[in-house]
Amino acid sequence: MSLKKPFILINFKTYLEGTGRRAIELSQIAERISSDTGKCIAIAPQFTDISTIFDKCKIPIFAQHIDPIEAGANTGKILPESIKEAGAIGTLINHSENRLKLSDIELAIIRAKSLGLVTVVCASTANISKAIAALNPDMIAIEPPELIGKGTAVSKTNPAIITDTVSLVKEINNSVTILCGAGITNGEDVKSAIDLGSEGILLASGVVKADEQEIILRELALQL
Repeated sequence: MSLKKPFILINFKTYLEGTGRRAIELSQIAERISSDTGKCIAIAPQFTDISTIFDKCKIPIFAQHIDPIEAGANTGKILPESIKEAGAIGTLINHSENRLKLSDIELAIIRAKSLGLVTVVCASTANISKAIAALNPDMIAIEPPELIGKGTAVSKTNPAIITDTVSLVKEINNSVTILCGAGITNGEDVKSAIDLGSEGILLASGVVKADEQEIILRELALQL
């Protein structure tokens, strides 16, 4: 399943509002809004929900993480082949809540690409984004960790980090897609991020924990 830019990627994290039955319901909301608006919406549910959502929804699915391992004796790790088998088309790598060393980021990108999985690598600063760009990911999501889940959008509080990231990353690798995350909660936040050069949005609690998930997500999608 292909991705059309600009797009929204919703990280369900381990929120109860995005777990099990509720993960399916939220995925169906995202699918419906994507169909209604013609905007691309993708999701990153918990690993245990990927296959069930894949069976019930036609929507791009990402894993929240992979480990840069080969098949074998690696208890508790996430094998890249397993998330593809479950129905994911790609994966987040190096989210601020599950950081990796640069060498492991590189190995995770290599493993994912060998399986045809789309890689979205998270970065906390423009300079880190520049370093990651040299590793040839498909996408980089700029997310200052101090703003994640705070309800204050990076596009408002620190717009320069978006423009600097776009400039530095494109200088190194023009094929990398830039996503913006951290604190996005409304359509104005989305529009601001796109106007600053972002090619997509990564968000979580702004949708997953919203009282009116469908209303909020529709507002966000209409601003892409």
